[in-house]
Amino acid sequence: MADILVFNTGHWKNYYKERDYLYPKLDAVDSYKRAMRTWANWIDHNINPSKQVVFYRGRGGNWDSGGVCNGEKEPVVSGAILDDYPLEMKIVEVLNMRIPVRLLNVTRLTNFRKDGHPSIFGKNATPGKNVSTVIQDCSHWCVHGVPDTWNELIYATFALQQTYSK
Repeated sequence: MADILVFNTGHWKNYYKERDYLYPKLDAVDSYKRAMRTWANWIDHNINPSKQVVFYRGRGGNWDSGGVCNGEKEPVVSGAILDDYPLEMKIVEVLNMRIPVRLLNVTRLTNFRKDGHPSIFGKNATPGKNVSTVIQDCSHWCVHGVPDTWNELIYATFALQQTYSK
C-alpha cells in the first residue's frame, strides 16, 4: 500500500449502498455522513499510522446552486465575503477516528481563485446548441494553479511532519 493516501470526495452523493442494500434517495448530507463513517472505519482498520499518512480533501460550496463563473478573469479581492464553511467539512472534523487524518481544507483558498474555474471556456459547444452561461459546474474544471497549490500544501505538510518526527 502507498505511504501517502489522499482521499477526495464531495457533496454529490444522493444514494448510499451498505452491504447488499441500496438506500434510495437519501438526503445528500445524510448520505455523505454514512459514506464518511464507512471511510473512517476503513482507515482505522487498514492504515498503519507509523508508516502511512492520510489526507482528506473535500471541496466546499453548495451543489446545484446555479453557480456562475463564466467571464471570471481575476482572483477575488481581499476582504470579499466568501461561502460559509461547508457542512461536509464539519462532518469530517467530528469523525471519531483512531488513525490521525490530516484535513486539507482548501475551501477558502480555492474560493479566492474564482479565475481558476474556466467552466464554459474549457468546453466546446455542441454544434447547434449553446453552452449555458448561467448554470455551470465550477468545481471540476480547474486550470493550473489551483490543484498545483493543493499538491504543494500536501507536500509541505508531509515534509514538515518528517522534519519534526526526527
